[in-house]
Amino acid sequence: MITSKDNARLKLVRALQRKKEREESGLFACEGEDLCDAALAAGIEPVDLLVAGENVEAELLAGVSTLPHPARVIGVFRRDDLPVGVRATCLALWQLTDPGNVGTLIRSADAFGAAVSLSEGCAEPLSQKALRASAGAIFRVPLVAWDERPGRQIALDASGAMALMDVDLTAPVTIVLGAERAGLPDEILDACHTVAAIPMPGDAESLNVAAAGAIALYELSRRAS
Repeated sequence: MITSKDNARLKLVRALQRKKEREESGLFACEGEDLCDAALAAGIEPVDLLVAGENVEAELLAGVSTLPHPARVIGVFRRDDLPVGVRATCLALWQLTDPGNVGTLIRSADAFGAAVSLSEGCAEPLSQKALRASAGAIFRVPLVAWDERPGRQIALDASGAMALMDVDLTAPVTIVLGAERAGLPDEILDACHTVAAIPMPGDAESLNVAAAGAIALYELSRRAS
C-alpha cells in the first residue's frame, strides 16, 4: 500500500501530466475506470495500475488526479502498445489544436471503423482532455503516419465546389479536415484529389470540425452498407 505522496509511482503519474515527459518516456497515464477498462478490453496491459484503497491510499491518488471528481483508478500505459496499421477509411487531421476535437474525432473513427492520421501541430492525443474525449477509442483506433494516408484524398472545406454527397468516396479513401477557423491551407487543398463541402441549409456559417468529421464518416458508412 502506497502511503507517501513522495512515492515514485505517484511521482511518475504527476510527471506524465507534462507533454515533454510523455514524449521522453513513451508513457502516458489514463484516469478513471472506464479508460483503463477500455485498454484492458483491447488487450493492452498497463505498466502500472493504481487503485484507491487497494494499493494506494485514496487521498494520495486523488492528489495526483486532474479530474474534478478524482479518479479511483489511474493506469500508466506505453504509447508503443497502441494500435497501428492502415484501414480502408481514414480521417486526416491537419493542425487541430483542440485536444477535445482530436479525441472526439478518434471516437467517431472508432464508431465507423476508420483510422486517424495526425499532422504535425495537432493536439497530442494522449493528453487527459483528448483521452477523455476519445472515451477509450484511443486503444482501438490505429494512428497512421501522415505520409501513409490511404487512397484518394478528399479535403473537406467550406471552399469546396462539390457537395460531399456527390463525391466518389470509394475506399480506400482519406477525409482531410482542418481547424474550423483556419481551415486547410492551399498546399493541402492542392495536394488532394477533390475538395468537397457539406451543404448547410440553415443559417450557421460553419460546422465544428468534430461534427463535420462525423458527418463525413456517416456518409462513407451509408454508401458502404
